Amino acid sequence: MPDLEELRQRLRTDRPVPWEQMPDFALYMDQVLNYMDRQVLRFEDADGLTAAMVNNYTKSGLVPRAEGKKYGREHLAYLTAICILKRVMSTRDMDLLIREELQGSRTVAEGYTAFCASLDKALNITASEMEQRPPEDTLADAAIHYALMSYAAGVASSRYVALLRKERSGPEKKAEKSNKKERKG
Repeated sequence: MPDLEELRQRLRTDRPVPWEQMPDFALYMDQVLNYMDRQVLRFEDADGLTAAMVNNYTKSGLVPRAEGKKYGREHLAYLTAICILKRVMSTRDMDLLIREELQGSRTVAEGYTAFCASLDKALNITASEMEQRPPEDTLADAAIHYALMSYAAGVASSRYVALLRKERSGPEKKAEKSNKKERKG
């Protein structure tokens, strides 16, 4: 089917722009929205990024505030991760992972590069899976297969996030208990 061949091809080739190739000058909101259309695999106009979404992500702290009304590479990196992750996880989980990947011990550039490398692997695995599907499979059979693959990966991701959340709350809880003991003593 031509539509599936196009999908396989896009899974093999369409990637977010590497950090070094992102614009090194500030963009206005309309430029950011146009830029983001090329960063994420999309087939429908309805699932595109809007100015209201960017503003909400900024208000919630998922994206750093714009400098004036201009957005730079870091904003594009955050928005790329958000646009991809929002399809498969909650905002709360996304927030934790973005803070870990893009605000943790590495630079935003390093975190974005690692994110893109993981995305590249996932897209290539899916394209390879599509090539191995039996030709007699119906569209429904294939759709169920990928939905179940998504479910399995989602369960794994949720568990990793829960463990990360537990790991991150451990030192905070210990510090809180220590502070309570100091106040009592």
